[in-house]
Amino acid sequence: SLHDALPIFIYDKLESFIKKYYTNELIKGSLLFIAIGLLYFIFTFLIEYVFWFSTSGRSILFWSFVIIECLLLFKFIVIPLFKLFKLQKGINYEEASVIIGNHFSDVKDKLLNFLQLSTVTQPSELVLASIDQKAENLQPIPFSNAINFKKNSRFLPYAIIPVLVILFFYFSGNADIVSNSFNRVVAYMQNF
Repeated sequence: SLHDALPIFIYDKLESFIKKYYTNELIKGSLLFIAIGLLYFIFTFLIEYVFWFSTSGRSILFWSFVIIECLLLFKFIVIPLFKLFKLQKGINYEEASVIIGNHFSDVKDKLLNFLQLSTVTQPSELVLASIDQKAENLQPIPFSNAINFKKNSRFLPYAIIPVLVILFFYFSGNADIVSNSFNRVVAYMQNF
């Protein structure tokens, strides 16, 4: 087939870029999951601590906590994992080439053009020569460098702050505020 005749290394590089793209999404998602999840946890136990809800109030708090945590888990962890392992459709080569092109300005049109030419069903010698030429030009370019894991460090404070707040409660001798409120929310059917 034509695909086999094409410089396959370009597709390999695109595949490894897509893997790195979703690994990056997973790292970012994990930090956001921790950050938002813990902030919501803190919000839940503080609101219970302040208002001492009835059993119905606590059951609403408990189930909304469970539902929101599940939604966060799904959005930030499960979906990127599914796309990383190709269990769900992720970005295609064209979309990947746009992201790569935004990072490497000299690649922008060459990569997209290469992908378009490689879909020609009855390529002429000229088209095949053009594909080879473009592949040769693209070969030294490290596509995966378009993804920078270090950029996720900006989400780190959002994950660290709620952890510090919880640690503050524990080390300031107010651990019972957290544990009592948490126990009341979890045992929402019990009267306190």
